[in-house]
Amino acid sequence: MADPRAHGEGNNGRMTSFDPAAILPDDLLERFRERAVVHDRENTFPEADLAELRDAGYLAILAPAELGGAGLGLVEAAVLQQRLAGAAPATALAINMHLVWTGVAKVLADRGIDDLRFVHEGAVAGEVFAFGISEAGNDLVLFGSDTDAAPHPDGGYAFTGTKIFTTLSPVWTQLGLHGLDVSNPDDPRMVYAFVPRSAAVVTRDDWDTLGMRGTQSHTTELHGAVAPADRVVRRIAPGPNPDPLVFGIFSVFEVLLASVYTGIARRALDLAVETAKKRTSKKTGLAYSQDPDIRWRIADMALAYDALLPQIEVLARDIDAQVDRGAQWFAQLSGVKHRAVTMAKHVVDEAILVSGGSSYFARSELSRLYRDVLAGLFHPSDPESAHSTVASAWLGPIAR
Repeated sequence: MADPRAHGEGNNGRMTSFDPAAILPDDLLERFRERAVVHDRENTFPEADLAELRDAGYLAILAPAELGGAGLGLVEAAVLQQRLAGAAPATALAINMHLVWTGVAKVLADRGIDDLRFVHEGAVAGEVFAFGISEAGNDLVLFGSDTDAAPHPDGGYAFTGTKIFTTLSPVWTQLGLHGLDVSNPDDPRMVYAFVPRSAAVVTRDDWDTLGMRGTQSHTTELHGAVAPADRVVRRIAPGPNPDPLVFGIFSVFEVLLASVYTGIARRALDLAVETAKKRTSKKTGLAYSQDPDIRWRIADMALAYDALLPQIEVLARDIDAQVDRGAQWFAQLSGVKHRAVTMAKHVVDEAILVSGGSSYFARSELSRLYRDVLAGLFHPSDPESAHSTVASAWLGPIAR
């Protein structure tokens, strides 16, 4: 897979040399691609992929160099995640959730807020941070929670509730989560914190899905799981909030998700091109790459794919550069994730049509991509939320 870009932008806005293949070399990705087949078939977590990524320093790509990380920006991380997703979508989506927290730590640090320094230090040390935000039926997402956050006298909190889609369930060492503190009914607070693994955290064995099986995103039960005081990072009012932590979570989450699904689209496009060059028409004796209908389909796929690369790059660059887009930020971030997912699904659909009936067999890589890409529809912002956010940005809120 050719790299979408060959250079990255440093934290000071100056173009710096950046070679994605030096961090994720072709031979490493080929091993990941071979294992992806097994993890999908056996419904297992890619432990070997994680070990190789940890050894390569990938867990700390967004940690600053002075702490032992790679010191990359979100621009470079987005490119790397596209490259990784082209080889092993479930591995890329799994590590995405860890990178979200390290990305949030970077967003805060860039703005002079050191509250998540321990996340960068932990990532450098090899810790794995999971994302414990999603709850069944909670369409408030970051703005509300059904998880109870009970304050302790020492400043810590005990969390009781159920989180769904907890990616990295078999391997995480720290779970970043939120809950609602209603100890003062007149002043409820959303509490963001990190809890370690303990007997108070129960992982259900319930991850049996259509695709993205390697992420092992099990349901997590919290039975008074304690976050110590120094791991409680925010107490803010419920509802939409301008707090930098909320912006950091939303911005990094949407950009890196868009990157994963854009990487899947690129792989499907590459497979379609390879197939078109190999297949020969019995009717004309020519390669399918010479068939006008096939050429149109591949051109349509490329047109859709190409549009996402600059969108992701510009948004990631502006997050790194602390550009103020005001009220448009959430609409544009929701939009890029929505467009990336719908584009990727379209591209995979077209790639299957180009490749023909062989792609219908479970052994086909396109068959797996077809199932994997569907997961994108369920991540925040879902289509309804994205359209609502964009409508509010352009038309204002609905009159009450």
